[in-house]
Amino acid sequence: MGHAAGLRAGTRYAFSRNFRQKGMIRLSTYLQQYKVGDIVDIKANGAVQKGMPHKVYHGKTGVVYNVAKNAVGVIIYKKVKHRYIEKRVNLRIEHITRSRSREDFLKRVKQNAEYKKKAKAEGTSMTVKRQAVQPREARTVSMKDNLPETVTPIPYETTI
Repeated sequence: MGHAAGLRAGTRYAFSRNFRQKGMIRLSTYLQQYKVGDIVDIKANGAVQKGMPHKVYHGKTGVVYNVAKNAVGVIIYKKVKHRYIEKRVNLRIEHITRSRSREDFLKRVKQNAEYKKKAKAEGTSMTVKRQAVQPREARTVSMKDNLPETVTPIPYETTI
């Protein structure tokens, strides 16, 4: 048996649509407006093969640098051996979605501004740096009225 190494080899599942998501693409995908500077995620959309990104770009995030009638140009950084090369790919809008990677950051910026405002009004200083998840506090388990019990599996019975 020969090893298949074509352009779309090994993409049986990569290019297929999700369960109960097959058929026509929803209209909201086409009605989305993209501007230069938008951060977008590249996804495969099996129903439309036209202007589809190469499989290496699927799941990657890039920045829109050019907008055409029904496609956008996206800048992606591709890892090649030890370096990252800037790649400019033209994709139809069916194959991109607006990235949510910046949402959390923008939310945090707003919240931090509020915290600072509040701290300034109270005349206190506060750190808005994120903290890593700390270990849980120590606690004591009382054995009074809580004796340890041995857990054993129920013996298997055959009933014939």
